[in-house]
Amino acid sequence: MGVGHSNRQDRSCPLDGDVNFDHFEILRAIGKGSFGKVCIVEKKNSRQMYAMKYMQKSRCIERDALKNVLREMEILTKLEHPFLVNLWFSFQDEEDLFMVSDLLLGGDLRYHLGQDVKFSENSIKLFACEIGSALEYLQSEHIVHRDIKPENILLDEEGHAHITDFNIAATLHGKKLASSLSGTKPYIAPEVYLCSLGECAGYSYPVDWWSLGVTLYEVMSRCRPYDIHSSTTPREVRSMLMNSSASTAIPPKCSDQLSELFQRLLCINPEKRITTVKKLKSIPCISRYNFGMILEKQIRPPFTPPKDRLNCDPTFELEEMIVEPNPLHQKPRRLAKQRSLRTSMTNEFIQDTEVNRQLQNFKCYNREKELERREMERKEHDWEQELIKAMNASTIPAIVPTMVTDRDGGSDLLTVPMMATERRRSSCKLNISPVSIQTRLLSTPADSGS
Repeated sequence: MGVGHSNRQDRSCPLDGDVNFDHFEILRAIGKGSFGKVCIVEKKNSRQMYAMKYMQKSRCIERDALKNVLREMEILTKLEHPFLVNLWFSFQDEEDLFMVSDLLLGGDLRYHLGQDVKFSENSIKLFACEIGSALEYLQSEHIVHRDIKPENILLDEEGHAHITDFNIAATLHGKKLASSLSGTKPYIAPEVYLCSLGECAGYSYPVDWWSLGVTLYEVMSRCRPYDIHSSTTPREVRSMLMNSSASTAIPPKCSDQLSELFQRLLCINPEKRITTVKKLKSIPCISRYNFGMILEKQIRPPFTPPKDRLNCDPTFELEEMIVEPNPLHQKPRRLAKQRSLRTSMTNEFIQDTEVNRQLQNFKCYNREKELERREMERKEHDWEQELIKAMNASTIPAIVPTMVTDRDGGSDLLTVPMMATERRRSSCKLNISPVSIQTRLLSTPADSGS
């Protein structure tokens, strides 16, 4: 892959119709997750930069992960927030499922911990505000993330925090509770373990705020509040939490002001834990923040990620070029060959048929078209309101099709319903300069060290 492996020569290909793989230029591999890999791409017609996550269908089915992947896509199409990694496009081809999202160039918090970055208390406070506002938004959309941890908090170029990876997120409607033991063990809330032991009926949104507390604790002190590992059993966790000498874990060398934040986040009783921005703002060291300015990203983060390189492990690119049996940059040639050979019912075709059966409910998504549709609706609504005002001011009542009575003045007025407040914010889009990307790529060779 890399700059030398991009399909730049294909920029002139037709870009009409539904978005697909051919609409993007592949630039560089930058990461991998449980079920896929991530690379930087440029959309050819707009030159807008994105992160493209691609997941091989056969691997998803082998690991019984397809259901989770499809659920993640469905959830992300309904979400948009300044502190989430927002989905822009989803599509598929014979081999892979694709998710094209905001490109965050600041790296994740785990990477910066590995780089021995020392985050100040003001950084911790701002992270709490930004991630907390995203968690409250997710709760309003009935989503519990269940995997908040340093790896899943990405920073943009300026250092603002964004939540990513909704692979094990769940939707909770009404009074519904989740009950499965899901998440990464060191960050899982106490009630999740108790639920797995049959000691509580289920759990809900407060689990994400506990995970936020553990994440901020680790970012600040380079260790976690409890010695929990992947092999630790739920009973061992319960014993550890119940026998702890301190009622709440507080990071070493933490100021008294910040201590209250951790006391309220790492509260074993979920009913007493911070679970809303209102409760977060009740903490003195947080109350001074203007959350309107926070949502508009008008508060400058104390830590700014380096802008002269890609803030990720350079071995991802080497792995894509050397280890990956089906590298992404060879996909057009590979698919063309497969399609030419697929003239009979081969075993590969039968396998593809099974994959397609499981993917029959997959739907392509295009946020650009969604934003265009919403903008058109807004303009139509504004035009309709102007028309109604003109008609109400007219002296010719015969042209007024529908009348309602104004109770206060008794006059007849024609009205239209106001549009509901838009749930999504088109201002969430992150504009990344192609020049900035090229500078980072040239200064971060694939074979460089960390």
